[in-house]
Amino acid sequence: MSTGTHPTTTLTDRSKAVVLDYMRALTEGDFAALHGFFAADATWTLAGELPLSGTWTGPGEILGVFVPAMVDRMVPESLEMEFEGLIGDGERVLAEWNTRGLAKSGGRYDQHCLAVFTIRDGRIASVREYFDTLHAHNVVFA
Repeated sequence: MSTGTHPTTTLTDRSKAVVLDYMRALTEGDFAALHGFFAADATWTLAGELPLSGTWTGPGEILGVFVPAMVDRMVPESLEMEFEGLIGDGERVLAEWNTRGLAKSGGRYDQHCLAVFTIRDGRIASVREYFDTLHAHNVVFA
């Protein structure tokens, strides 16, 4: 028997929905929409010893400096992103995807990425991204 109400969504469901919508916008190339996913003080941390490793703060720095610095080393029309899936627990969501393309240095970039997103108040508060930094160094930053 239906009561006409929707089941209550959990914090995990809401957090996963934010990351899923973000990944959809990213893989579809809707870069104009990406700013709206981030909290004003959001951080994005890339581990490793790459020239881009470190922590980037705020959507302006994340999307205006960090992301373009990586994309500018790639042949734009060659870039492909394939979203693999999500695992969530409360405000924390693990996203998995593949990025493929041709680096301007001539090498083939084929990267498997994982990122831990923290979602607060419906916005991305922080991201810690992990991938094969040796491969990125050898292909993209050579």
